[in-house]
Amino acid sequence: MGEGWSNSPTRKLVSQPARLFSSVMMGVTHMLLCGLFILPLRIILFMIVLLVSWLVAAIATCCCPERNEKPFNGWRRKVTQSLISTLGRLLFFSMGFHVRVEGKPASPADAPILLVAPHSSFFDAIAVIVSGMPSSVSREENISVPLFGRILRALQPVLVSRADPDSRKNTIDEIKKRATSGDWPQVLIFPEGTCTNHTCLISFKPGAFHPGVAVQPILLKYPNTLDTVTWTWQGYTVEKLLLLTLCQIWTNVTVEFLPVYVPSEDEKKDPFLYAHNVRHTMAQALGLPVTDHTYEDCRLMMTAGELTLPMETGLVEFTKISKKLNLKWDNIRKQLEIFASIAGSCKGGRIGIEEFARHLKLPVSDVLQELFSLFDRNKDGTIDFREYVIGMAILCNPANTEETIKMAFKLFDVDEDESITEVEFSSLLQSSLGVPDLDVSKLFRDMDADNSGKISYEEFRNFSLNHPEYAKLFTTYLEHQRYYVYMLEKEEEEDCVMFQSAANIICPIDNEEEKITISDKKED
Repeated sequence: MGEGWSNSPTRKLVSQPARLFSSVMMGVTHMLLCGLFILPLRIILFMIVLLVSWLVAAIATCCCPERNEKPFNGWRRKVTQSLISTLGRLLFFSMGFHVRVEGKPASPADAPILLVAPHSSFFDAIAVIVSGMPSSVSREENISVPLFGRILRALQPVLVSRADPDSRKNTIDEIKKRATSGDWPQVLIFPEGTCTNHTCLISFKPGAFHPGVAVQPILLKYPNTLDTVTWTWQGYTVEKLLLLTLCQIWTNVTVEFLPVYVPSEDEKKDPFLYAHNVRHTMAQALGLPVTDHTYEDCRLMMTAGELTLPMETGLVEFTKISKKLNLKWDNIRKQLEIFASIAGSCKGGRIGIEEFARHLKLPVSDVLQELFSLFDRNKDGTIDFREYVIGMAILCNPANTEETIKMAFKLFDVDEDESITEVEFSSLLQSSLGVPDLDVSKLFRDMDADNSGKISYEEFRNFSLNHPEYAKLFTTYLEHQRYYVYMLEKEEEEDCVMFQSAANIICPIDNEEEKITISDKKED
């Protein structure tokens, strides 16, 4: 029995948590010992190498502007490629990194662009050193970081300014110029555009794929028992991660160079297709899933937090939705603010039928229930932000046409005097929603912009354009009315058929006698 237990699957399952706990405790013990004895030495060595690197970078970039129009040549390029590269390796060695390189880096002629993923840490800069010190794409603010900023300048990065509205276009143009010139060093890009927890690959930004040139994918892996390198939003700060990493005996990192990916003609014409296929290739090599989330989802999450919503509310797979529905960042950001005003009082950041009715200033009715169910795509009784965005784009905005607005205005304008009174407004809503004691005074006041006691067509139109959900509510009501009329007509037809059938049964007509009678009349 004892032998059977030791080899059983249950025994293995029970022992796994124990082994994991033992490994974690051993890792913590090692960190404490390293913190006492190795950490001081590493900090001293790190600072010495960093200062020397800064000095060499300062010499290499002296008398050069921050944004160079031409690549470094001669001694400047040699200093960057050889001396700073060696110092970079020493810098990571001083932090206890053990770097394993798999595959072979491609030449600039074979692959002008290098793509690194997954991007999970500021330690990912090791890919730049292993790749031969190519240029990179970096935020303009990073140039101003003490010590590191000067080293970054030595790489002649493509700088991105978030304050410049044309920055995205300028960055793509600069990448194209460098990738096709043949004079510049390779450009290394992290196509995800932000750090993740390296459990999947998020959407690749298309900027690296616009030139339509061959690329070399580079995979980064950190096969360690304790993860002290992952730098994600709401995770450890840079200082804590650096301290934890320095307290490790060593930190393993694997840099794997995949074969050069040469785009097809279709991929050259479509950078999104090119990005999708390269991501698929890298995900397969990593054994990781892919997701359509992007950096914009992170921005929406931060906005959701500012609006006192749960931060996961902003996760809508921005790239997929914006591409399919042709929505821009500003549109979705504005819709998130409206969504927050509706769902602010709800738990979980979702809209229920009561909140939906309160937002429209209408009671819960059959028509409103039907509109709500059109938004509620997964039929869980609530509307999340993703469903709200899709509903507004697919259901409400197409219904909110000039023709629909004019038709609605004519229905409300009973006396045809080119204005709607509160009596006209309430009577139609009461009958359409089936609520005889409906109070619509608040909604009427919102539409009556000049407080004249009447709603003009311009006021009605402006309100409808700013609140497209009412257009879908109106068209839903019209569909109900058309269906109701259709069913009435169908019932009348069925009643006529039944009446004729009953009449034939009670008073049957002899066809032969009818023919004879008609014939006699003709003879007469």
